[in-house]
Amino acid sequence: MIPAEKIDLNEYEYAGEGANGASYNHKSNPSIMMKLYNAAAPYEIIVSELELAHKVYALGIPTPKPGDFVTDGQGRYGIRFERIQGKISFARAVGNEPERVEEFAREFARMCKELHNTHLPTGEFPNIKNVCLKMLEENPYFTPEEKVKVAAFIKSTPDTDTAIHGDLQFGNAIFANGQKYFIDLGDFACGNPLFDLGMVVLCCCYDDEAFLREVFHMDPDTAYQFWIYFAKEYFGENADIDALSKQLRPYAGLKVLIIERNSGMHFPAFHKLLDEVMEH
Repeated sequence: MIPAEKIDLNEYEYAGEGANGASYNHKSNPSIMMKLYNAAAPYEIIVSELELAHKVYALGIPTPKPGDFVTDGQGRYGIRFERIQGKISFARAVGNEPERVEEFAREFARMCKELHNTHLPTGEFPNIKNVCLKMLEENPYFTPEEKVKVAAFIKSTPDTDTAIHGDLQFGNAIFANGQKYFIDLGDFACGNPLFDLGMVVLCCCYDDEAFLREVFHMDPDTAYQFWIYFAKEYFGENADIDALSKQLRPYAGLKVLIIERNSGMHFPAFHKLLDEVMEH
């Protein structure tokens, strides 16, 4: 086992909650933040994310510098990171200033395009197709017949050796003081950018209004505008938005694997995005 430094949680201030745990800021050292996982989170998963965070940072991908492995001594483990002071996510930025949606969408697209042009060393990172296939195998909300069809679709996607964020939504990229960073890279992998772009489409086109407003701070019309400007920047000004949306729809549906894994809940509306895959 990797030794974990015991911390005093009284020295930290609660900053927010996520699917797998909570984040905290150090009260006396503003350069330190900590992600503390829920007690139910498997130890191996946390260690794997720590190791992955260091490997991603070493590649030069813009992400907060990872620190050490910690525990509160009560069965919870976590990771300390460099704290980016004054940060704001692209989602929050759009929510605050929807009139600037084009500017933020295009900047996010340029970040993503640069990430997807990063070639990874062979065998150093998980293959996104294998990651999806494992999540599919463990998912209780697909029938055996559906699993066969979805697995065939996953396997049919052409392989590439490029970097994949794994959970590429506009809340997982931040900026501050002229610098931009990706965060929450626990599902970072190697593979085809289509798997990443599916999450962008899911957030922009298929999340319901209540969720968009609560989590991403914007209404559906603004989210869809974000997708249009993102696609034009990522694919070119003459991009066929409707054709791209149709092509990426099943990849948006595949993101239900991450959502249901993290939440332990069934999301049938997102399963419907895979209807075309199921029919074959």
